[in-house]
Amino acid sequence: MPPINNITEFRKEISGFISTYNGGKTTETLAEVRTINEIPCNLYVNEFWTSRQRQASSIHEVSYRACFKPQLPRFFIELLTNGKDVVYDPFTGRGTTIIEAALLGRFVISNDANPLSRILCEPRLTPPEIQDVEKRLEEIEYDGSRRADIDLSMFFHESTLSEIVSLRDYLAERRKEGIEDPTDLWIRMVATNRLTGHSSGFFSVYTLPPNQAVSPESQVKINKKRDQVPGYRDTKKLILKKTKSLLKNLEQTEADNLYSASGNAVFLSNNAVSVPEIDDDSVALTVTSPPFLDIVQYSKDNWLRCWFNSLDAGEIEKKITMAGTTAGWCQVMGDVFRELFRITKPGGWVAFEVGEVRNGKVCLDEHVVPLGINAGFECAGVVINEQHFTKTSNIWGIENRKKGTNTNRIAVFRKPE
Repeated sequence: MPPINNITEFRKEISGFISTYNGGKTTETLAEVRTINEIPCNLYVNEFWTSRQRQASSIHEVSYRACFKPQLPRFFIELLTNGKDVVYDPFTGRGTTIIEAALLGRFVISNDANPLSRILCEPRLTPPEIQDVEKRLEEIEYDGSRRADIDLSMFFHESTLSEIVSLRDYLAERRKEGIEDPTDLWIRMVATNRLTGHSSGFFSVYTLPPNQAVSPESQVKINKKRDQVPGYRDTKKLILKKTKSLLKNLEQTEADNLYSASGNAVFLSNNAVSVPEIDDDSVALTVTSPPFLDIVQYSKDNWLRCWFNSLDAGEIEKKITMAGTTAGWCQVMGDVFRELFRITKPGGWVAFEVGEVRNGKVCLDEHVVPLGINAGFECAGVVINEQHFTKTSNIWGIENRKKGTNTNRIAVFRKPE
């Protein structure tokens, strides 16, 4: 199906959508006048996508805080782009939009102020053969006498930690010498993802999920409460196991598309308000989800990942777009929208996922709609994908329009031709 190329077609498609996973539910269209600048805007409510609709590729299974499901960007990429269109994400995170766009054969541009984003995303555009990873791991020498420069004994067995430090030093030396190759990058990505977690599939003793590293002090308390001590983990074995899991259902066509996208992929580490490396009028679609006020503390969540990759978590935190108030957040996002308008081609689209924060008391789409319009975009409406609560959404304590549901709220904009 050719991509939708105007707002009238978009609204017709969305309003006529019939969910195949909710008893044939039709879209509920709500015509509302927003409280922010009294801007009229249609809200379209349905189960437009679901994890049951199409199983996402296993290559997405890299943990990161506050990431959306792959089905979200896929919905908009398939609806609004075609062929070799350029898809962009200014807040890439773990790379869900970038990887999904590449799987679908689009060109990709990634940006995130946190350099961990590139470490977790770029290697998946060039997935290795399992035997190549196994061979490389066999070649890496582990030195049992290696010790970390900080106390991590509350997380790792002494022998496991010596393996982690050996791997860290190996990767650092390869990068310093300029010989780090795609297999090294893949191993770095997987090891970064396997550092800490809540099962025996991670290098650490039981702790919080891998997208949220607790402080050493908190881990000491967890160990005491659970009466646990770190046991030995075979890091090479676990890296290979995770590699097999990531590649388990990757189809050859998808792998070919990933490699094709890698040749022209652009990875930036800028503040999203200024990406001069991206040409004017060049992006067909942006699908993104920005940091929501001050809910996620990225430096606290990622301090251990930063240590492994020799990154300064404190300096990264300063670069990440964060704001403690709605007014401050809107000021920053207004600048982001002006930059998006510059780089979006005439007739191009922006799908801006903002969810609901602070127990549903703040619906950021109400603020985003005027920001996009003030930047020069036309608003096609707000798409609200409504599903039953998931485990993650319960953790966030989200309250929504209807009790017992979880929603994504995506403000959709188009640049006039």
